[in-house]
Amino acid sequence: MEQNFAIQLFEDRKVRVVWNAEQEKYFFSIVDIIQVLTESENPQTYWRVLKKRLRDEGNESVTNCNALKIPAADGKKRMTDVADIEQLLRLIQSIPSKKAEPVKRWLAEVGSQRIDQMIDPELTFQMAVDDYRRQGYSDRWIENRLKSIRTRNELTNEWKRSGVKEQKDFAILTNILTKAWSGMTTGEYKQYKGLTKENLRDNMTTLELALNTLAEAATTEISKHRNPQSMDENKQVAQSGGNAANLARRDIEKQIGHSIISPQRASDHLIEDSEATLIDNKHSDK
Repeated sequence: MEQNFAIQLFEDRKVRVVWNAEQEKYFFSIVDIIQVLTESENPQTYWRVLKKRLRDEGNESVTNCNALKIPAADGKKRMTDVADIEQLLRLIQSIPSKKAEPVKRWLAEVGSQRIDQMIDPELTFQMAVDDYRRQGYSDRWIENRLKSIRTRNELTNEWKRSGVKEQKDFAILTNILTKAWSGMTTGEYKQYKGLTKENLRDNMTTLELALNTLAEAATTEISKHRNPQSMDENKQVAQSGGNAANLARRDIEKQIGHSIISPQRASDHLIEDSEATLIDNKHSDK
């Protein structure tokens, strides 16, 4: 599922939050909320004991939580129990705390912020900029990442217009497009970079990201021209869009003398701005 990680503050305490785009809801780190409510020095133990007690009482609706890999205090991603707002509100009832009501109001505010972002998409982009800056990405990379988000949304809207509805079909078309320009499916690409559940685009170098955006933009325009009516026709369009970006990739690789596809992650090594502008200068007007 497509996820965006962020940190929200409650009374200067950090609470890790994940936005699930498919379910259109927030998931909060349970141990972070418990630490806010109880000020426990070991919220993990508190949650482990509470979860067992709730299960023994048959309260499966609260304890049946998702576990996601999100950044821990040491910067490494670890599996962490998370809960949506409804689950958290139920969980709060089981924790004696004077902060229960303030936390409830805070959760409502976070939910309201998301509604505001859906009404005004510019707020979503500003939130993304702030999140990426906190993670240490360069402004140049962030600019390209936001362009890629817009381009991806345009492509998925075009696929929906042409009759693609199932999530698995979106994944199939994305794999075709990605393999056409990079030589790998998204799964193979993530494995090449040593990723598991992390977002592939968030870990692309600037130039990889630019080429992926070019492939998706080309696919959108080709689809509008061809007006595909079936999944097979959409597959052909995705292949054509990816092929267009592959031509750009081969041209640039000939000039720079090495492969653009890299096992490195954007957070580890960002390609210089001057190199990334090759696509804009040579291919954006073609």
